[in-house]
Amino acid sequence: MQRAILSKKNQITVISGILIVLGFFSRFALDNMAGFNIAFIIASLLGAAPIAIQAYQAVKVKVISIDVLVTIAVIGAFLIQNFEESAIVTFLFLFGAYLEQRTLNQTRSAIKELTELAPESAMRQMENGEFEEVDVDDVDEGDILLVKTGAKVPVDGTVLTGEGYINEASITGEAEPVTKEKDSGVYAGTILENGTIQIRADRVGEDTTFGKIIELVEEAQDSKSEAERFIDRFSKWYTPAVLVLAFIVWIVSQNVELAITILVLGCPGALVIGVPVSNVAGIGNGARNGVLLKGSEVIHDFSHVDTIVFDKTGTLTIGNPEVGAKEYYGENTEEVLGYLASVERESDHPLAKAIIKNIGDTTLSPVEETEVVKGGGIVATVNGHRVAVGNVALMEKEQVTLTQKAQRDVKQFEKNGNSLVLTAVDGELKVLMGIRDQIRPGVKEDLQKLKDLGVKNLVVLSGDNQGTVDLVASELGLTDAHGHMLPEDKAAHIEKLQKEGQIVAFVGDGVNDSPSLALADIGIAMGSGTDVAIETSDVVLMNSDMSRLPHALGLTKSTANNMVQNIVIAVGVVLILLASLLFGEWMNMSIGMLVHEASILVVIFNAMRLLRYRRKGERYKVKRDDLEKEKKVELA
Repeated sequence: MQRAILSKKNQITVISGILIVLGFFSRFALDNMAGFNIAFIIASLLGAAPIAIQAYQAVKVKVISIDVLVTIAVIGAFLIQNFEESAIVTFLFLFGAYLEQRTLNQTRSAIKELTELAPESAMRQMENGEFEEVDVDDVDEGDILLVKTGAKVPVDGTVLTGEGYINEASITGEAEPVTKEKDSGVYAGTILENGTIQIRADRVGEDTTFGKIIELVEEAQDSKSEAERFIDRFSKWYTPAVLVLAFIVWIVSQNVELAITILVLGCPGALVIGVPVSNVAGIGNGARNGVLLKGSEVIHDFSHVDTIVFDKTGTLTIGNPEVGAKEYYGENTEEVLGYLASVERESDHPLAKAIIKNIGDTTLSPVEETEVVKGGGIVATVNGHRVAVGNVALMEKEQVTLTQKAQRDVKQFEKNGNSLVLTAVDGELKVLMGIRDQIRPGVKEDLQKLKDLGVKNLVVLSGDNQGTVDLVASELGLTDAHGHMLPEDKAAHIEKLQKEGQIVAFVGDGVNDSPSLALADIGIAMGSGTDVAIETSDVVLMNSDMSRLPHALGLTKSTANNMVQNIVIAVGVVLILLASLLFGEWMNMSIGMLVHEASILVVIFNAMRLLRYRRKGERYKVKRDDLEKEKKVELA
């Protein structure tokens, strides 16, 4: 019975509203007081039913909710035969709850849009070589899938054949199509705007990037900040206090209507809902714009950050370095390069890929007894020779003597901003390579935007040599730069900054960044980084787009300010209502309930402004529909 009544709450609201209109019509048009009273009595009883049920359910779990206050107020108004007040109060309360739920659903539109984008089916290659449509849950890793123009990519995968343009707005927040060809990676939930491709399924279901985004956003929207937890505790004491105050006023004044009105005016609805709706709207905006904020506590902490520490490779730089200079020492250079390529083939480090690309075709040899030296490089046995590949520190550890020429070359390479990779065979230096990474386009402007948002210190920590790090810092206008940093050194430096009273965010993308991401007040991972880095972080910038970082910081600051605004609005309205009741003559129960419900809507609409938040001068996303219209015009 209770469930049936609550499920029909919207219909009850409509009927209650109609009865109120009929009651006023009977009184003022027909001069029929009996019809007026009957209509308002039925409206009162009908409207009070779902409110009383919710109050009963709250009391059962020992919670004095807003519904309890309104129920007591309605019963009191009914007993003193003020049917007009009781009917109007119940209608306004129910109608306000309807509007509140409707607008709250809009603030959660980001997660709703994401789930609607989730692919439901896939074209899978069967044993006979034909492609058949199957449910996306039936796709396994390694399956070959066909994606045609206009279709959603069903899984994270790698393009095997074909090429086309894919809209990755659901992942990166940018609707500009991206070219995909053989060996390109694709994401589930993105849309192939033209072309036909075959892909190999690498990650399926909840393990896809898209699945993780939905999971993270859902968790974030359900989390609570310290402000919300404070308001929850406050409400537990505030609501009973209003009940006690109304009882005292009734005992002292013997004025039942005054006591009942205090119950209505003291409802903390806007205060309870103001902070959560701001958090949800802020997280929703981030999800739409390629920024994952993992919870409302993150919003509070991130908005107060005054120091941002960056890893260099893959964060400030593209992470796709190339060999820019090299020197050879001794003989048998081709043989040594073959050894070097054989060792680097064992690594997936960006510098290793740059070296293999530069060497090109060569003779490869079996690699044995590989030892990774943390912060140094790799030592291995190749064709019976001990081969050491790494930095100067590794050469010192291997007791490799650097000639005066080699020392001059090292200094010159560092001065030119190169990362150094030295190769020694059986204790003798054979090859010196200088590798440079390119700074990300637009990153200097993004860093200036961070300064404009109040970030005082921009620091780079890198395992690279100091000369390279200084060059990057100088070019980007960073406040501090440290090279030759091992993972533990980075973590120790962050601890040092925190002890100095700075609120620190760390931006990185690799496994070695995980300790720093976890230790910093806010860990920010680049979306193309490792799973460990993404899991450890508090904020994820999808597609490693640094331009999202100023948006993320500005959004959290606006969200934090929005919370404060909503708290001021909620508390201010209650104080004004109570002051009007005690010191004015115009305030009554119906007006109080109307203002109370209006204040709830005001804080919701104020929070919804965050859904449209963009920094001044920030480029707007192009909607997919607009892109299609533009293409049709071009074709015409």
